[in-house]
Amino acid sequence: MKLGVAIASDNALPSAFVVMRGLEKSIKRAAELGYDGVELALKNHDEISHQDLRAILKKNNMEVSAISSGQVFAARGLMFTEEDKEKRAELETAFKGFIDLGSEFGGLVNIGRVRGMINGRDPQFCENLFLDMAWNLADYAEKRGVKLILEPVNRYEIDYINNCDQCAELVRKVGRKNFTMMPDVFHMNIEDADFAEALIRNREFVEYIHLADSNRWAPGDGHLDFDRVFSALSKINYNGWCTVECLPYPDPETAAKRAVDFIRKYYI
Repeated sequence: MKLGVAIASDNALPSAFVVMRGLEKSIKRAAELGYDGVELALKNHDEISHQDLRAILKKNNMEVSAISSGQVFAARGLMFTEEDKEKRAELETAFKGFIDLGSEFGGLVNIGRVRGMINGRDPQFCENLFLDMAWNLADYAEKRGVKLILEPVNRYEIDYINNCDQCAELVRKVGRKNFTMMPDVFHMNIEDADFAEALIRNREFVEYIHLADSNRWAPGDGHLDFDRVFSALSKINYNGWCTVECLPYPDPETAAKRAVDFIRKYYI
């Protein structure tokens, strides 16, 4: 497995779920702390040029684990279940930019809260809106060697696709080989009755993992049973990225260091 950490640019919203801010300085510091790569939480694909990103990664011997799209929802108000045609077109353009970036860096683009809400509407109508966008983007991504990874998110943040079984069911409906799932153990601790069994049960779709403790602080700072998390990952022969996406508590440096020190003991 490889270990990543979620980062964003300095102008990311205060609510962005990242550990460190400032792309260049965060990549450098993540490398110094012993991470293998960084997850880029972006509002727009052009927040950093391909050329600059390539140079920074090479200088620090780092990789991009994935492109994260949470700020497209939080900062721009865009989502897969949107009905407005202009906003859907804006979302499609944004995601195609992420996919183009991901084709060179990491090959994975996250779909978190940007999948959207039902918000009192007919669930089947909302699912159709989601599927239409998912099919379009998955086909675009497939030609560029990129996978889209759908993240179950807890009910207190979104009202659509909250647990791993719901996510796996929707992944099957999308029916594209490059459209799969990224469990987040923080959300799983809320929504999945047994997160270890949920990982094992849905093993065919587990492409990427987010790590945070029960309080969304660094792994090891709460009460989530990480022995069972990593035991389950071992049972399914998981060999992908585990990326820390926790609150920067008490500060980004401390959170990032606590996380890497805690997690490394499981597989190094």
